Amino acid sequence: MKITYVIHRYGVEIYGGAELACRMFAERLAAQPGWSVEVLTSCAFDAVTWDNHYEPGDSVVNGVTLRRFSVESGRHADFGDFSSRVLASPTLASPDDAERWVHMQGPVSPGLIEAAVSSDADLVVFSPYLYHPTVQGLPRLRERAVMHPAAHDEPAIRLSIFREPFEATRGFWFYSQEERRLVERLFPIAERPQVVGGLGVDSGEGDPYAFRKQAGLDDRPYLVCLGRVDDTKGTGALARMFLAYKQRNPGPLALVFVGPVIHQPVTSADIVLTGPVDEASKWGALRGSLALVSPSAFESFSLVAMEAWGVGVPVVVNQLCATTREHCEESGGGLWFDGYASFEVVIDRLTLDDKLRAHLAAAGSRYVDMRYRWPVVVERYCRFLEGVAERC
Repeated sequence: MKITYVIHRYGVEIYGGAELACRMFAERLAAQPGWSVEVLTSCAFDAVTWDNHYEPGDSVVNGVTLRRFSVESGRHADFGDFSSRVLASPTLASPDDAERWVHMQGPVSPGLIEAAVSSDADLVVFSPYLYHPTVQGLPRLRERAVMHPAAHDEPAIRLSIFREPFEATRGFWFYSQEERRLVERLFPIAERPQVVGGLGVDSGEGDPYAFRKQAGLDDRPYLVCLGRVDDTKGTGALARMFLAYKQRNPGPLALVFVGPVIHQPVTSADIVLTGPVDEASKWGALRGSLALVSPSAFESFSLVAMEAWGVGVPVVVNQLCATTREHCEESGGGLWFDGYASFEVVIDRLTLDDKLRAHLAAAGSRYVDMRYRWPVVVERYCRFLEGVAERC
């Protein structure tokens, strides 16, 4: 069976949520006997500008045939102001404004869309729902179209322009029950083939002591936040709450941000920014931490939470994110906060109660082992794609 993936950007250097998920699925599916995989994507690397970074053309990356197409227009200079106005009342936005919003957001790559439409694949998989290639390309395929929406409850999903691609999709792979419930509330897709399958997790090797030396932590205990240091991911708010916590609770505890810095948080000796790191350093950072903190209010799955549980580390999440809180409730492997007061209580409990921390870590590990190890997920994924293809 041949599967074509369509995604706005792709590469081993790209660690974004939907982008990384697409690469993980594509590489593992390509390794299965009887499956052929190609990825159609843009030449963009930067998710803010969408400037052409890679050369257009074909290559093979980790066993996957990769075809890149130039970006005709990236993010418009006025997108921020226009988006603020449109998303203030997304259900009231006109169809023209909704279409303009998607076009101004970018990336716009006509060659990418035409390649998707002319693909000879049995199924064409689009991810995520949010960007121009999915909005303009998916409705032209319909019966062969599968979507990994990577949806969360944000204003943009209520723009009228997204109704057509959701209604045109033949089958849905959801990352969480909360994502599925959201999409079913907003779009008439209940009769379509769909699975809440999540993502797979591998637990990599990494030396906590080497990471401590690299980050200049010595023997300080620390919490880790893994991913983009980006105010839209809640990192600025997390940094401010952590500094307030340290004022009330002096001691050696540090907060370590591991990932590319989009928005610089407040400066403090108690906050460490490593910038992007290699895989061994990432796993060392996780293994050596007291807990992973995920401050984002908008996640469709949260791979980093699963990775933390996979190596026996408890998780702290933002209560406003229904998906990550649901994972914590179902697994028993994490705690959540809804403001500074609960944040202080959670951090106190984690840092002062070794038995609680061990209990949470063990529960999270069991959850990942049962549901989200890659062999289990790949088998479920293949059955889903085969089932959708049989209905085409």
